[in-house]
Amino acid sequence: MNSIEQFLSRHSQKVFSIIRLAFGFLFFSHGAQKLFGAFGGHGTMGSSEMLLAGIIEVSCGIAIAIGFRARYAAIITACEMLFAYLTVHFPRGAWPIENGGELAVLYFLFFLFTIANGSGSWSVDELILKKK
Repeated sequence: MNSIEQFLSRHSQKVFSIIRLAFGFLFFSHGAQKLFGAFGGHGTMGSSEMLLAGIIEVSCGIAIAIGFRARYAAIITACEMLFAYLTVHFPRGAWPIENGGELAVLYFLFFLFTIANGSGSWSVDELILKKK
């Protein structure tokens, strides 16, 4: 194994934590757009589906970003992204590049990875486990 592979192997959990933080914050941002009109959003006046999506995205985005019960949050968010893809994007075409569903697919895949890997290092879950 060369030195780059050794370095990456030693730090893979930290890299995942940085990626988890970024994905969680971006997912939170989508929810903040829906709920509060933040980041250039318009809010969710009257749409119960968008309200529910916003609540999921804000709460689970924060949980994933800080690594608090990220597996459970990722199960919920993966289901939301699958639902969004099937109901909003897929009717416009089969391929994500054609139907505008790339982001939903990328989020879905990241959430599957998080379900499999948990919160990782640099997380609230890790702090809780260290105290026990």
